[in-house]
Amino acid sequence: MADTKREIERKYEGPPAGGDAPLPDLTDVPGVSGVIDKGVAELDAIYYDTADQRLATASLTLRRRTGGDDAGWHLKLPVSEGVRDEIRAPLSDTVPEDLTALVRSRIREAELVPVVRLLSARDVRHLVDASGTLLAEVSVDRVRAERLSGGAGSAEWTEIEVELADDGDPAFLDKVEKKLRKAGLTRSASASKLAKALDDTAPRKSAKPEKAEKTGKDGKTGKAEKTGKAGKADKAGKADKVADASTAATATAAKPEPPDSAPRTAGDHVLAYVRAQRDAIVELDPAVRRDVPDSVHRMRVATRRLRSTFRSYGKILDRTVTDPIGVELKWLAAELGVDRDQEVLTEHLTAALDDLPSDLVTGPVQARVSAWSGARRSGSRQRLIAVLDGKRYLDLLTTLDTLVAGPPLLEAASKKPEKVIAKAVRKDFKKVADLVGEALELPPGSERDLAMHDARKKAKRTRYAAEAATPALGNPAADLVKSMKSLQTLLGDHQDSVMVRGALRELATEAHEAGENAFTYGVLYGRQEQHAAALEAALPGEWEAIEDKGAV
Repeated sequence: MADTKREIERKYEGPPAGGDAPLPDLTDVPGVSGVIDKGVAELDAIYYDTADQRLATASLTLRRRTGGDDAGWHLKLPVSEGVRDEIRAPLSDTVPEDLTALVRSRIREAELVPVVRLLSARDVRHLVDASGTLLAEVSVDRVRAERLSGGAGSAEWTEIEVELADDGDPAFLDKVEKKLRKAGLTRSASASKLAKALDDTAPRKSAKPEKAEKTGKDGKTGKAEKTGKAGKADKAGKADKVADASTAATATAAKPEPPDSAPRTAGDHVLAYVRAQRDAIVELDPAVRRDVPDSVHRMRVATRRLRSTFRSYGKILDRTVTDPIGVELKWLAAELGVDRDQEVLTEHLTAALDDLPSDLVTGPVQARVSAWSGARRSGSRQRLIAVLDGKRYLDLLTTLDTLVAGPPLLEAASKKPEKVIAKAVRKDFKKVADLVGEALELPPGSERDLAMHDARKKAKRTRYAAEAATPALGNPAADLVKSMKSLQTLLGDHQDSVMVRGALRELATEAHEAGENAFTYGVLYGRQEQHAAALEAALPGEWEAIEDKGAV
């Protein structure tokens, strides 16, 4: 079973391989009372990646290492600069399935193969405080890299690595760095040993040969002429372009290079937002598999943002292409929400019960709520992992890659964003206005509840459209994001109340049939009715303030 360790470290440039350890005396670093020599460890690590280095492109590293005190398989996932989560698994001859699953969104169906071997002589020192507590581990690593695929080069270098102790204060690394910089050391230009190894052992490209010129009948030279009819060439070119886009998208595994320049057209801005949401889904995949808090919710939001963007900007991206993708995104969002909605509902019920005075609680209410919630949980953790490993999900990721690599842009995409994007946002805003107006005209009851729920969904879509528009339209779009978020919160609280009241009716029925006193459920129901009424009373004022600001 894999386990996780948060790794906070910094790397520094050292002398050529074979030189003396360029470490200054670190005993005078503030907080350090002793430097303990832990000896030299011989490490042998083989790094795995796809043939086209999809993991390295995404700054992920996967290795099998022997030697030292942590021999085994290590997968490192970037968290922020200098911070990575290292997920470990026991030694085995093949890549552990647990680790392969965590990089599935990157590699898809590609094979993981050995790409680089690193042989390191690690000279380790522990920095400790007055009580002997470890503050950081400092090592001088003399490294030899051997290319195993994609070339046959080798390289040698020395680097210094400073790794913070578990639960240590990151500010301590600044103190160590100050001392190292005074000694003439600088931060490593490479983010990791693997990155440096891949760069230093890569085959060197030779100069491009000059294009051969075609000799005409008259003996003159010139550029080679196109062969075949122009129509056939164009048609073939378009077919090749589509095929190339799909192949390239799959090969880069959702991590293509960003555009060379800042967004200028309406299409540029919309695609930047689409790309960000596609990246979020891919990057959150390992976190969802590891059950990191809020990861499922964040991935679900990314799918909704994408789907909303396709619908809002149908004049920019061809909906005959994006609508089928939207169907798949809706499916994925539903799978991600199988347990989440029940979890949120249970949280609301528990909080409402906790707020109730004890003399108003009759019978085993808390136990019934817990049993009711547990019975409705579908065991979806296992189901969700199966979804993430399934062909439908992986095909969706590849489809999104293809869309980004070869977007189905319409004529409006080439126009200025100030007109095209603003028009789309205003259109969404008008739909929100119509739905809010409809809800306000209805009497309290199920029809108004439904109208407010529809307005909430449209407010969410308008918010996402405004998010995509903010880089192009600036403050007006940013202000609309805030307005729609505020409206969404009010309407969302109201919808939560509707769902809680439905659950309370169901719980009261079960309690009554079991011969229990249903009094408490009635009290909670009444409180929820009052809460909903207060939200409905607040809606006109909330909407009036939003209307005064207007759309973009």
